[in-house]
Amino acid sequence: MRTVLVTGSNGLLGQKITERLLVTNQFGLIATAKGGNRFPVTEGYTYAEMDILDPENVKAVVEKYQPDAIIHTAAMTNVDTCEAEKELAYQLNVEAVKTLVSLCELHNIQLVHLSTDFIFDGAHGPYDELAAPNPLSYYGITKLEAEEVIKSSTCRWAILRTIIVYGIVSDMSRTNIVLWAKTALEKGSPINVVNDQWRMPTLAEDLADCCLLAVEKDARGVYNASGKDMMRISELVARVADYWGLNKSLITEISSESLNQAAKRPVKTGFILDKTINDLGYSPHSFEEGLAIVDHQLGLRLT
Repeated sequence: MRTVLVTGSNGLLGQKITERLLVTNQFGLIATAKGGNRFPVTEGYTYAEMDILDPENVKAVVEKYQPDAIIHTAAMTNVDTCEAEKELAYQLNVEAVKTLVSLCELHNIQLVHLSTDFIFDGAHGPYDELAAPNPLSYYGITKLEAEEVIKSSTCRWAILRTIIVYGIVSDMSRTNIVLWAKTALEKGSPINVVNDQWRMPTLAEDLADCCLLAVEKDARGVYNASGKDMMRISELVARVADYWGLNKSLITEISSESLNQAAKRPVKTGFILDKTINDLGYSPHSFEEGLAIVDHQLGLRLT
């Protein structure tokens, strides 16, 4: 059985990959993250503490477990934090990738790397895999540079670009737009939501499946891996309200400019998914199907 090492295994995507592999027993799993393991099940796989900012630590873990593939989910993804803490963003989003690339080259390990729609300026979405990038934020700049590092390497690599990942796990380190909107509206809290940005939100289970398909098929190249429904962010939140029967009058639509955010966001991203569907067998859920999966999982947590 091939072994997969996952970075950032405590995050939403990392935990979903762990869930999938425990159910399917498809690959051996080495789950890694900084600090202790937050996944509720500790049997059936190996957990190793690993700080991706420490090249010697990363080298020691990779060489100890000798994985066949690395799925690299760890990154600084808060767009405004990246703008404020550029040095740390560069270390996490670029330097850590350089460390992994060198180890993958040395030990013939496949690298599956997560990237983002924020490498684009949003002027011509939705995008295919060959579209020319033009990031507007420092986050986008670092993620694009990481892609370029990988593309210029000699290792076996696949880059999966995604958009607004949502879902639920038992121990969340941060929220996501679906849970944020649902929680706020359930509390009766008014919320402001931008109406001039378009995205294709991605169910975490779908993205986890795509990561594992990329390993299974030894995928090479760039693949788009998002949800399949394009919508304004204000529509996304309205559909969350509709699904759970919440009060949409609490939602105020605003322009992006009125938020005065540190980092500029692309207007309309979105992806053309044909290549990933045809080459990898990727099959993303609709947004409402994704909400139903989240609802089911929330129900399980309450029982």
